[in-house]
Amino acid sequence: MKFNVTLDRDEDGVWVAECPSIPGCVSQGHTKEEALENIKDVVAACLQVRSERGLPLTVETQQIEVVA
Repeated sequence: MKFNVTLDRDEDGVWVAECPSIPGCVSQGHTKEEALENIKDVVAACLQVRSERGLPLTVETQQIEVVA
């Protein structure tokens, strides 16, 4: 399965990775690469927990256009 993730740096310089289609699915790393590797494990764990609890595996996400 493929998932979109977001990457952002926090105030301490740590990279934070989040999978928007799985609520609460967040990880981090000292480098972008580390954060991306860590989020893979977290996505797998989140999917397993959601499945065990009978929750939908993902929530719907969509792209929208905003004119600013």
